[in-house]
Amino acid sequence: MTRRRSYSIGIAIDWFFFVFAGVAAVWLAYLSLNETFRVGWWGVPFAVLFWVLLAYLVLPRLHRILTTIYVPDYFIGRTRTSDGLLGDPVNLAFLGDGDQIERALRAAGWTKADPVTFASSWRIVASTLRRRSYHEAPVSPLFLFGRQQDFAYQQEVDGNPAQRHHVRFWRCPDGWLLPGGRRVDWLAAGTFDTSVGLSLFTLQVTHRIDAETDIERDHIVATIRDADPRVSVDVIVDFATGYHARNGGGDTITTDGDLPVVDVRALAGGDA
Repeated sequence: MTRRRSYSIGIAIDWFFFVFAGVAAVWLAYLSLNETFRVGWWGVPFAVLFWVLLAYLVLPRLHRILTTIYVPDYFIGRTRTSDGLLGDPVNLAFLGDGDQIERALRAAGWTKADPVTFASSWRIVASTLRRRSYHEAPVSPLFLFGRQQDFAYQQEVDGNPAQRHHVRFWRCPDGWLLPGGRRVDWLAAGTFDTSVGLSLFTLQVTHRIDAETDIERDHIVATIRDADPRVSVDVIVDFATGYHARNGGGDTITTDGDLPVVDVRALAGGDA
């Protein structure tokens, strides 16, 4: 029996307004840029306004439209940014509950990151400009399983908030298995911030990361194991194909594709 394609007026309307919002954002940015060249030195504020509109409205909207079309929404070993771009690689897995993972990280000298709020965002900007320590500085949201990270931990380098080790965690959905059929409780993405700069894809202010993501992955595992000998690690070799790519900020990333599975179930506490 031949099945007919079904069409939904509601979906068509949603797509119309989705695309219309993107076109409207582009037009607004164009008007701001055009006005910049009309008013001489007074155009400087308009140039700043143009950058704000372009970086925080136009380009994110365009990326959302395009990535909705071409970026898969199933697990491919990569996180996604709030704009839909492919983000940092998923390079760690954990067995245990959230309390046990956090206990292991604190024992290893890691600090839980503050949630992203206006106050915490302003504080990290001020700390970076003044080169003052902010151990609980927030990390930008990345998405996996269609949701933002459950929590994140970090380690500052020499009291400089512009450079830090950090790792984000997502609890796996009930019954979810890794490609290949193995069960894990949590997935994580760890990278190392090297400096503050502009995103290649959106021109937003962001942290730039070190390309060698495997070094950061191994650093995270080493600190946890060194802090508590009860933690065990099993590596899924060649879990993903080794690759060179770029993350959502345009930074180069490389990985050999191995996935360490860190077992913290022997640690006290939690509901596992």
